[in-house]
Order: sequence, then C-alpha cells, then structure tokens
Amino acid sequence: FSFRKLWAFTGPGFLMSIAYLDPGNIESDLQSGAVAGFKLLWVLMLATIIGLLLQRLAARLGVVTGLHLAEVCNRQYQKVPRIILWLMVELAIIGSDMQEVIGSAIAINLLSMGKIPLWGGVLITIADTFVFLFLDKYGLRKLEAFFGFLITIMALTFGYEYVTVRPDQGKLMQGLFIPYCQNCGTPQLEQAVGIVGAVIMPHNMYLHSALVKSRQVNRANKREVQEANKYFFIESCIALFVSFIINIFVVTVFAEAFFNKTNADVNSVCVNASSPHSSLFPNNNETLEVDIYKGGAVLGCYFGPAALYIWAIGILAAGQSSTMTGTYSGQFVMEGFLNLRWSRFARVLLTRSIAITPTLLVAIFQDVEHLTGMNDFLNVLMSLQLPFALIPVLTFTSLPSVMNDFANGLFWKVAGGLLILLICCINMYFVVAYVMSLNHIALYIGAGILSVVYLSFVAYLV
Repeated sequence: FSFRKLWAFTGPGFLMSIAYLDPGNIESDLQSGAVAGFKLLWVLMLATIIGLLLQRLAARLGVVTGLHLAEVCNRQYQKVPRIILWLMVELAIIGSDMQEVIGSAIAINLLSMGKIPLWGGVLITIADTFVFLFLDKYGLRKLEAFFGFLITIMALTFGYEYVTVRPDQGKLMQGLFIPYCQNCGTPQLEQAVGIVGAVIMPHNMYLHSALVKSRQVNRANKREVQEANKYFFIESCIALFVSFIINIFVVTVFAEAFFNKTNADVNSVCVNASSPHSSLFPNNNETLEVDIYKGGAVLGCYFGPAALYIWAIGILAAGQSSTMTGTYSGQFVMEGFLNLRWSRFARVLLTRSIAITPTLLVAIFQDVEHLTGMNDFLNVLMSLQLPFALIPVLTFTSLPSVMNDFANGLFWKVAGGLLILLICCINMYFVVAYVMSLNHIALYIGAGILSVVYLSFVAYLV
C-alpha cells in the first residue's frame, strides 16, 4: 500500500460522492429526522453501503475495459433499446439538475433575506454553467480540488448545525446500529424508502465509470489493473464515508430539534424570535413538516440567524457542487450512447435550459411550497430510472467477454441481482405510494399503462 499512489488515484470518488450530497439528499435527510427521529439512521448507512458496492462495479467496468458504461451499452444493445435507455438516463440527469436548481434558488433566497425572489435565484443558477465551464479549462485536478473545497464547506456548515444542536449521542448510536423502527407507520416507511431513492442515483453509475478513465492504467498488465481497482475502491470508501458523516449531521440535527414538534410549537418560538418566517407555520397542532426552505427557517427561529445563514451556505454548496457532476454525466452519456461529440458548452446549455424552464415557471407563478413539492416528484422520477443503470452495470461486469479475468464471480452475481431486485421493489413501492396520493382515477389508469410498458422494458434488460 502506498499513500502516494492513493493520492494519484484520488479525485473521481469525491466527484462521484457529490451525488450523495445533492439538495434532494439533504431534503430526504432532514425529513427523515423530523418524521422518524433517529430511527432511520441504519437505513441511511445501509443505503450508503449498497451505493458503495454498486459504485465499485461501475469503477471496475471503466478501469478494466477502458470504456465507460454508456459506451459499453452502445456496443452491446440494439439501436431501439439503446435509444430508449439513453432517453431514460437523460430524464434522470434533467431531474437531478432540476433539484440542484431548486436547492440553489432556495439558498439564494434565504441568504438574501427574501430580497432575491425564487425566480431570481433560478436565473442566477444559469451563471453556474459559465463559471464551471471556465474552471474546467484549468484541468481536471484543479476542478477536483474545487469540489473538495465545496465538500469541506458542506462539512463545516452542517457540522456547525450539529455542534449547535448537540444531538443525543446514545440515540444516534442506537439508530445507526440497531435496525429497528419502533411505533413506525406509513410516513416513516415512506421516508425509509425515500432515503434509498435519494441516495442511489442512476446517472452516478455512468459518471463514475467515466471518471476513472482520467487516470492512466496499462490494461495489458493485469497487476496494474488490480492495483487501480484497489485504490479506486479505497478512495470511494473514504469519499462516501465523508458524505455519510455529512448526511448524519443533517438527519440528527432535525431528529434532535424537531422530531414530534407541532406547527404551533414552532410558530410560538418564531413569533418570540421576531422571525419573518413565522407565517410559514400555522398555529395548529398538526405535526411539523419541513423541507429545505422551512428547515432553514426553523433553525433560524430556534438557534438564531447565524444558524439560518450557515444552513443556506451549506445548501448552496450542495447545489453548486452537484451541478457540474450532472453536466459531466450528461456529456458522457450523450457521447457514449449516440457517438455525438458536442462541446460541453452546448451540452450544458441544452440540459440546463430543459431543467430551468419548468422550475422557473413554478417559481414565478407558485410559491416555495410548490417548488419543494416538485422535489418529491423528482425523487420518484429518479427512482424509476434506477434499473436503467443498475441492470446494465451488473450485466456487463458479469460478462467474461467484457471483463475477461475481472468478471463478477457467482457471489457478486447472486448478491448483485438480489440487491437490484430489492432496490427496484423499494422504489416501485415509493412510486405507487406517490401515485396513490394524487387521488385521481385518470392518473391511476395512466400510471397503470406506463407501469406495464416500464416493466416490460426492465424485463428486456434483465
């Protein structure tokens, strides 16, 4: 083992880990803390471990073949299923981009004390595109260092909230290592499912398999390939451990401070603190429901304005850092599936325009409630796209014709297959629960027809 070699291979894993820290994940964290307290921490840990094992497969595919997942899909699938697969992955990337836009807009609104409206925040995020394109010209290592800086900001800001609130360490350990959920009902179960759906991102498999290609490996030398696989896996473990700690900060802050709180409890504290956000919480005995925006507001009411602004900085760092990883994913996916070599500028402009248009319309004509409600819909959309990354990555890493001596053994094939089945079942439950909450017969019928088409395509990939 050599620390110098580990440093040489460090970078791709941290870029990949940003998908575990995007605004959609942060919202899922704070909701699970507020709804279930410390009881779902073990689900978060399990989801992160599952994510790590799947990322390992994606990284191995890139290291061994010298091709990323989209390029292998292009070679292995027929034209029609390949195009359908590409469209599904693009949907996932656009959905992720929308969450980043929403998170950034809310953070800008909070930081400006409401002076910059939500639609203004959405427009400001367009500028991100050009900033990151400018940074990209200075080389990948500098960009990786910049992402390391943004992750550090998230660790410090959410860590500040953790130190301020001082969660109960005994309950934290119990929640992490004892898989239980005493007195849990449907809301808690839905939160558990939501954690898995938010943590494991479909486009991240395509991204990680491509990022590892940035390091030179002699693929004719089996020992070098083994060494690269080892160091990339160690780096992924470190990166996902850091992201896991940051996620724990968010869950435990809201579990300690806001679990079992009612709107009336929060309203009285906000009124006493002369908070401009007290109107967000009606004076009734309904259980408090929080999202990224309300989360910042309640932290400000209970722990002072500093807590609100530091929270907003953390959310802004989460939105900004996940922007570029989505851009990279989109570029690799388009190049791999379609052999189209667009400039990164054109590529970013297209996906960002598609992502910003509906978000901007909601921000202009609706309020922050609808904007955060859009996040729930986007989590469902991501869940639906998961099989279109997980099935190909397990399939190709199990084929000796693709992986040679590095093909998955029987254990990985069986365990990977069961893992993917479990994740797909969990996410189908999430989707069914979401559709049932819409309460409209036409939507039920439409969802039923789409489900048949969807499951048929999944069955084809299997």
